[in-house]
Amino acid sequence: MRFEQITIVGVGLIGGSVGLAAKAKRVANRVVGVGRDRAKLDAAVRQGAIDAGATSLAEGVTRSDLVVICTPVDRISTTVAEAAPHAPAGALFTDAGSTKRNLFHAARAALKPGQAFVPAHPLAGSEKTGCEHGRADLFENRICVLTPGLGADAAVEAVAAFWRALGARIVLMDADAHDEALATTSHLPHAVAAGVAGVTPAEWLQLTAGGWRDTTRVAGGDPALWAAIFLANRDAVLAAAQKFTTRLDEFRRLLEAGDGAGLGRWLAEAKQVRDALGS
Repeated sequence: MRFEQITIVGVGLIGGSVGLAAKAKRVANRVVGVGRDRAKLDAAVRQGAIDAGATSLAEGVTRSDLVVICTPVDRISTTVAEAAPHAPAGALFTDAGSTKRNLFHAARAALKPGQAFVPAHPLAGSEKTGCEHGRADLFENRICVLTPGLGADAAVEAVAAFWRALGARIVLMDADAHDEALATTSHLPHAVAAGVAGVTPAEWLQLTAGGWRDTTRVAGGDPALWAAIFLANRDAVLAAAQKFTTRLDEFRRLLEAGDGAGLGRWLAEAKQVRDALGS
């Protein structure tokens, strides 16, 4: 799978890593980045993540076979809709957002005949932001979920081949099932990490060690980006939060009762799940 030109809209950590990987794997002859900050685009060119930058979305997608949207989730649909009229008739669109059910209708309604949008979510990233933290190996052996809905088989396979070429393993899912699962496996952990960090007084930070640091690492992520994710997946995140609250209430009852055996069982249930993942 090789594209003559791909355009990455949003050249941050994920977008920059897409560019670095695409160039390292020779997936595209030319990589164009689109963003609002010319200085950051110029830095991405110097880093080797893109070959050229454009502050105009219309100009950036004009000659591209594939457009990869790496904006915050609340801007993905509108970005596809704004880019589609200016992209070639056979252009493919994909994204890297962590919510999916909010994408389909608005984005696909704007596509020209022959264009296709195959939503994707590579399960890779970091609490760090910015292209300077991008890595060509970020997607190696990581799951990339595609939620193609009624997308054409050829378009789905082409987008799947693109993500595979970057090193990812492809999983196909329904958009609703994806969002329900990610509410528990990604979005809730971020909220919990932020909660733990938020209740810790600054004067106690010198007493933190591996447990606190590991638990709160993702709380260092971009607040605006994560607020948009929570809102985009609100119902599923609320359901996950309720399950977590119920679980925490059980812990509180066992602790108040001094029930050591019950606490042991409560902890063992969690250990069994974590151990099933492996290292």
